[in-house]
Amino acid sequence: MFPSSRYLFSFVLIVFLVHLCDGGIWFIPKKVDLRITNDLGDDSTVLNVHCKSKDDDLGVQAIAPDDYFEFGFQPNFWSTTLFFCNFWWGNESHWFDIYEQNRDIERCSDKCWWMVGKAGPCLLNDKVKRYTYCENWNPNQLQGLNQMGARNNTAGMYNEGGEKRGK
Repeated sequence: MFPSSRYLFSFVLIVFLVHLCDGGIWFIPKKVDLRITNDLGDDSTVLNVHCKSKDDDLGVQAIAPDDYFEFGFQPNFWSTTLFFCNFWWGNESHWFDIYEQNRDIERCSDKCWWMVGKAGPCLLNDKVKRYTYCENWNPNQLQGLNQMGARNNTAGMYNEGGEKRGK
């Protein structure tokens, strides 16, 4: 090995290790921190949440008003990571795909924080520090189908249509 190629190899190795320590290699997604906050709007309603993926069942979580449940995961290389959750309180029950890698990779990258209210979940837009990406609940008849590829494409923006959503 020539001396200059040894230096080149060392340089490439150092750059690779720096990228790896900085949250991953450019083609491998960074770890995601996902947070679900109870924003049901009163001081006594507990938000019950049961989230799953193809491989993980996170169990039932009872989230007190203005409190949150948080978990982390590594999205896969093929951009197919999906977490779906059932939400219920009182006589209400709803379903939502809380993380769809293709939908969310650009919107929340490594910090996906959701505020869940009665009208549906809203995702934090980290660029403006507001919950601007509001979604509708998945239709009840499609519960469980979204993990097989059906999409909920009824997204709305914050305050669109005069309805207050998020904070």
